Amino acid sequence: MRRRREVAIIGIGQTRVGEHWDKSIKQLAAEAILAALKDAKIDRVDTLYVGNALSGELAFQEHLGAAIADFAGLRPIEALKVEAAGASGAAALRLGYLAVAGGLADFVLVCGVEKVTDSPAEKVISALSLSIDGEYEREMGLSFVALNALIMRRYMHEFGYELKDFANFSVNAHKNAVNNPHAMFRNPITEKAFVEARMVVEPINLLDSSPVADGAAALVLCPMDMARDFSARPVRIASSVVATDTLALHDRKDPLFLEAAYLSAKRAYEIAGIKPEDIDLFELNDSFTIMAALSLEAAGFAEKGKGVKLAMDGEIAIDGRIPISTMGGLKARGNPLGATGVYQVAEAVLQLRYEAGPNQVKDAHWALVQSIGGTGGTAVTHILEGPD
Repeated sequence: MRRRREVAIIGIGQTRVGEHWDKSIKQLAAEAILAALKDAKIDRVDTLYVGNALSGELAFQEHLGAAIADFAGLRPIEALKVEAAGASGAAALRLGYLAVAGGLADFVLVCGVEKVTDSPAEKVISALSLSIDGEYEREMGLSFVALNALIMRRYMHEFGYELKDFANFSVNAHKNAVNNPHAMFRNPITEKAFVEARMVVEPINLLDSSPVADGAAALVLCPMDMARDFSARPVRIASSVVATDTLALHDRKDPLFLEAAYLSAKRAYEIAGIKPEDIDLFELNDSFTIMAALSLEAAGFAEKGKGVKLAMDGEIAIDGRIPISTMGGLKARGNPLGATGVYQVAEAVLQLRYEAGPNQVKDAHWALVQSIGGTGGTAVTHILEGPD
């Protein structure tokens, strides 16, 4: 078997997450791409992979790879859209990793982009439900939020938690977003505000939910043995793994366990040759607080039913045992769906390059980044290693 090449991230670019009514999806993507190319100190790449979940439904633009390559001045390179619901950006990174590792390309751009806020809320809610099982869950009237509410209610029943016990996931995310110039919500919140927030689908309230928003982020990849020519602090992709589970909750043996997240993390640790205790920070899926709790358990940082306890004990803070959502996470940085996985990696790169400012995790060397599509149907896990 041919030996794989080591892959490095040498450039990152991000737009502010929020409502960008004055910019098209192509403009957002190009802004992030140009920033990443500037950071990498190059002007051309071999391939572009675009992570996006809902451009056809909400931005009225498919054929997105070619559209963005053209608009960003990259034509006629190979350019393709990658879709895996909320894990689309991470899935695009997975393909970029394979292209460089397999020797098919030397320089690859990975861009995640989403444009949702031009559409009315009813249309966005309907589009979000495309990530769940269409024949049973969607057909029975369940929404994406409602499914997460069912999971959270069951978790509270099984393990004896109250709503206030989940508060620190959101409090921590908002605290970290204060120092992130790309974050949508840069305001701190309190436990009291969390508990008293307007209910969306009980027990999920407004401050439990991540806001869907517009945004774009980009990464530049190249072989590790070329990376030092372009970046003083290249970040190595130590492992890249995808796993899948059933889309429908009722088909799972245990609806309170993210099987795909567990399997992809387990394999990622094996490939990287490290264990959960070696990880310095974890950028996870906190689209809802229950997803953050289940992700901590699936990735090996807490026993089943103990993920919430980590938050209650303050272990998820920047100076805690396992810092999460270090730049605000989906909850406060904002959740631009198909772009989110690329934002997560860009933020982890900032940590590993020691460029995270007041949010810097001390001595950060290993970062775990995990994106989840739907309620766990797809999980993409990357482990990143910072330079010595």
